[in-house]
Parts: sequence; structure tokens; C-alpha cells
Amino acid sequence: MLNPLGKNPKFKGRRGPLVLCIMDGVGFGKYKDGDAFLNAYKPTLENMLKTLPNTKLKAHGTAVGLPSDEDMGNSEVGHNAIGCGRVFAQGAKLINKAIATGQIFEGEVWKETIANCKKNNSMLHFLGLFSDGNVHSHIDHLKAMMNKASAEGVKKIRVHILLDGRDVPETSALLYVEPFEEYLKKLRDSGCDAKIASGGGRMQITMDRYGANWDMVRKGWDIHVHGNGRFFKSAKEAIETLRKETKAIDQDLPGFVIQDDAGNPAGKIQDGDSVIFFNFRGDRALEITAAFEEDNFDKFDRAPRPKVFYAGMMEYDGDMKVPKKYLVNPPALERTSGEYLCASGVKIMAISETQKYGHVTYFYNGNRTGKFNETLEDYVEIRSDVIPFEQRPWMKSAEITDAVVKAIESGKYNFIRLNYPNGDMVGHTGIYESTIIAVESVDIGVKRLAEAVKKAGGVLILTADHGNCDDMYQHDKNGNLVKNKNGTVEAKTSHSLNPVPFIIYDPESKGEYKAKLKEGLGISSVAATCIEFLGFKPPEDYDPSVISFF
Repeated sequence: MLNPLGKNPKFKGRRGPLVLCIMDGVGFGKYKDGDAFLNAYKPTLENMLKTLPNTKLKAHGTAVGLPSDEDMGNSEVGHNAIGCGRVFAQGAKLINKAIATGQIFEGEVWKETIANCKKNNSMLHFLGLFSDGNVHSHIDHLKAMMNKASAEGVKKIRVHILLDGRDVPETSALLYVEPFEEYLKKLRDSGCDAKIASGGGRMQITMDRYGANWDMVRKGWDIHVHGNGRFFKSAKEAIETLRKETKAIDQDLPGFVIQDDAGNPAGKIQDGDSVIFFNFRGDRALEITAAFEEDNFDKFDRAPRPKVFYAGMMEYDGDMKVPKKYLVNPPALERTSGEYLCASGVKIMAISETQKYGHVTYFYNGNRTGKFNETLEDYVEIRSDVIPFEQRPWMKSAEITDAVVKAIESGKYNFIRLNYPNGDMVGHTGIYESTIIAVESVDIGVKRLAEAVKKAGGVLILTADHGNCDDMYQHDKNGNLVKNKNGTVEAKTSHSLNPVPFIIYDPESKGEYKAKLKEGLGISSVAATCIEFLGFKPPEDYDPSVISFF
């Protein structure tokens, strides 16, 4: 149990609540073309940026614990940083180190995985996101494990590829598949029967999150485990055919099964096999893990459910101990701002719709599922629509705003945190016109929040976890637009490397702090800032607040 935070001698807090609004996927872009945040009609946010204290915060790379500043930030590490107040080494960085040192292969789980295959003369299956996007996974991690497994005597390896087109260019799948097939051929020449067995787009099969659409997981299960799906002779044939038929980008391609020379599935998952889910990020790993691990499972019919040795790349949920077996220990995120505020008696509300509910709860709290204090904390999930986001770009922004305004007016809470998913989830579709509407929907919500905060005598802080909607078109290294063969601009569906806004709306300010906010900080500084606005002193080892008191 943490000790309460000390009182801030320079600031006692306002009479109303502090509202932290995380505008997911909103950043300041480098290019006017394709910047949906810049180009959207957003009078409220534009006026705030002109008239209120604001600055830009770093939200990618080393500023959020990723290996290098070439690595895009993401919602998980972003909310970790915002909630924890410090920068921790995150997924990809931990995996890189574990592979470089050999630690991953010295662990008991890896040894059990290999021993199970050798004992049963069975297949080792790798399932995960197939790209170098470095947000959920990295293809280099997959190849390192395959090399080691082959060297240790595993004779049969099957890879089940989830196509990206979200953290990497939208139609880049063959840039990964074709050289990977050459790599597999070399493994086969060395005596290891290694093949791609199945695949499909990440937004069509397997990688659902927060229980939004379990049917995605069912489709993936049928394809990967049972080999039930449309057959193709190769992954390349599947991708080219399905692209032509559906006109879909990689993330939305239907699932497929690769057949062997006899016309059977090349790699069904069967009794005695080992399975490694090689994504390191947790949110889209939990549901497929439950399908493999849980005995009392009622989301879909798994029968027949094979008896396999299953392991995840990392522990995806520390509280629920999921998965039961994992290869690399996650970062230890402790003494988060939420835990400190509960220890200090602060009444808290956290709210978003399903797509980002886990971000303002689980990830914000340092990868912790439960509440720190059942009495002081209220968590509210508004169910997301199960529909392509570009068709409903406003998502649940109005419903989230309704609930937050009501909470502000109730006088029940000292601290309210919310997430508008629009800029990120719609930005990932690559549909620029829809993303413009997504940003405008957030602006409407922000206006209502500001009005409620002013009436209650509170403070509104606006920020983001990473960029996305600010960079919707592909540009080359010279800043020129990249066009497809048909002459249309190539959409960008991944996060950006751009800084994000930090705006303070404090209508009852009495000049206690400088109007010019600090520059050069990362989003981990949000926690200390919030703590100060609530009338407390941040822990000494937290990253510095954005404000400076007189």
C-alpha cells in the first residue's frame, strides 16, 4: 500500500474536477496533405491552441520506452507512460534484449516448448502479426525463434501469418511474404520442414480485442487450428487473389488456408503440438489465448479442441496470469499515478468505449486489470459498434461526452479521465474523408466538455497517446506524396512519429503557474501535471510536470 501524496504548497486545486481527455491518435503532422487533424473543421480545438497554454509532447520511440526514435508510439505504451509518469522499457525493447542475450532461449518455457515437439515428433506453430511494424510484433523475433528451434532439432514448423497493413503500408504483405518464402526454403534445405500454413487480415481474423467481435477469433480458430477455410497453394497466391476479388487492403483480407501437395491443410494444429503466439503486445492477444487455454470457454464452439503446449511471447495480463506460459517477462510497472491518487483519497472515473476502455483502465494503471480501490474508482465502458469504423467515424464520442458531462455535473469525482478513440481507430482505416469527420466529432465533444468544466469550476487537460490521423498519406523521404499504379495517393494506416498536443483549459486560473508550458517533454509528464492540478506533489522520480509554478 502506497503512502498518500504530499500536499502541493503552491496549488490547492480547483473547486471542480480535473478532466483528462486523451484524444487517441491525434498529433501535429509534418505535411498538410493527408493531415486530417490539421484540415478538419475544429473551431474549439483551434481556438484553444491559439488562446490557451499549450505545448507539444513526444509520444514515440525512446520517449515511451521503445528501442529507437524510429519506432512509432502506440496506444498501449502511450497509456502506460501517461498513467505511470515514467518511461519503462517496453515490449519490443524487452524482446530484442532477450533474444540478443539468449535469455529467451534459456527460459523454462522455451525449453518446454521444444521438448514437447521433440517428445511427440510434432509441429511447432508460430501465430502472430506478420510484419516489422514493431507495435504488436516483429518478423525478426519470429525468424530468431525459428532458427533456434531448427538448430535444437525441431523438424516441423508451421507459421500462421496475420497480415498487417496497419502498422506498415496498407498493401505491403508481399514485401514480407516473398523473402520469407526464400528463408523457409533455406530452412527446408537444412532439414527442417518449415511452411506457411494459414493467414488472413488482422482486422478479419484472430486479433480482436476487448470482446468487441469474438467472431473474428472464431474465424481465426477455424482457419489456424482446423484448417477450415478457402484453400490456396501459397500465401502469395492467396494474397494476390483475395486482393483482386475484394479490393481490400491487407488488414481486411479474408482468412485463407495453405494446402499441401496432397490437397490437405499444410499445418492444422493437432494434439501434441506446440504453439507460440509471437505478438508481444497484450490487447489483441488475450482472446485467442483464452481460446487455447480456458477450459470453461463459451464464446464459440472450438471442437475439437487440440491438446497443445501453448505459450505467449509475453505475459499479456499480469492480474489474470494470462497466458499461463510465456517466453519473456513484461516490464514491472509499479507506483502508477492511479494507485497514488487512490492512496490519497481521490475519487476517480475512467471511461471510454470498448475499443479503448482497456487503455484508460488496464494500460493506464500499468497493465493491471482490477481497480486499486473499489470505493474510490468507477470504470465505465460504452460498447463500441461492431461495424467498420469508416462507416461510423463519430463512433461513441457523443455517448462518452454525455456520460462525462453528467459525471462533471454530479460533483462526485475529483479526477475524470476519458479516451476518444476516433483519431486512431478511424485513422487506421486509411479513409481520409472519414477521418476528417472523426476529428470533427472529437471537437464537438471537447466543446461540451469545456462548457461543463467551466460551469463546475474545474480544469480540462487535452492530450494524446500518439499520432495517427495527422499522417494519412504516404510520403517519400523527400516529402513527396507516394502514388499507386492507378495514380491515387497511397493511404497510410499506421501511427505517426509526430508530437501530440497538450492543452490546459483552466477557466478559474489565478495565475498560479506560468502560461508558457515546458517544451521537449514526453507524454510521461502528463501524470505529474495531473497530480499537481489535483493539489498534490508528484513523486520525486516521476518525469517533470509540464507546468511551472511561480
